[in-house]
Amino acid sequence: MATSSEAVSVGVGEVTLAGDLVLPGDARGVVAFAHGSGSSRHSPRNRAVAEVLQEAGLGTLLMDLLTRDEERVDMVTAELRFDIRLLGGRMTAAVDWLHERPDTGGLPVGLFGASTGAAAALVAAAERPERVRAVVSRGGRPDLAGSALAGVRAPVLLVVGGQDREVLRLNEEAARQLMALCTIRVIPGATHLFEEPGTLEQAAEAARDWFLRMAAGDGTEA
Repeated sequence: MATSSEAVSVGVGEVTLAGDLVLPGDARGVVAFAHGSGSSRHSPRNRAVAEVLQEAGLGTLLMDLLTRDEERVDMVTAELRFDIRLLGGRMTAAVDWLHERPDTGGLPVGLFGASTGAAAALVAAAERPERVRAVVSRGGRPDLAGSALAGVRAPVLLVVGGQDREVLRLNEEAARQLMALCTIRVIPGATHLFEEPGTLEQAAEAARDWFLRMAAGDGTEA
């Protein structure tokens, strides 16, 4: 079966969020992306990671967490990008949306979050423990998920740049609050945005391997 690519709309309460859904033929699972602060579904780094997942037979859903009007407000105030309750609720809606579609409803679901999007992904994982099978954070702020961390049941991979020392410290603090299996993967030489040669590829490959274990039904680290 050929890979399908579709521009989609995800309804969340009174708003509709734009997204891009890619499903390889005979997809082994599907991963929803939560982008970081000030970003969107067009994030080149998240799209690079998504391509690695797609090549491994995993579907991907990249969607905007804010409407266009909200993005215009956030560009000025920068307040919505840190509204983890709002963003987490929208990721939860995305998980429900995937569950309700006939082409993705039977697939294991993973969540990938970057920067503040990692907290939103973890909130959604805590809200839908029966549906979310794995979570990966890249350069994320899982600490912002707060009390939701204790409710996460899916295995969590925290990917952090070796030079991103403050974020690494925050990830270590968040890991101690997680009751689920959690692994921290430090990418040597990488800073927060993984701009150094080869570092984003390493992060993407780590995410791919984590989600493939999810697709295989393995809840432990290989």
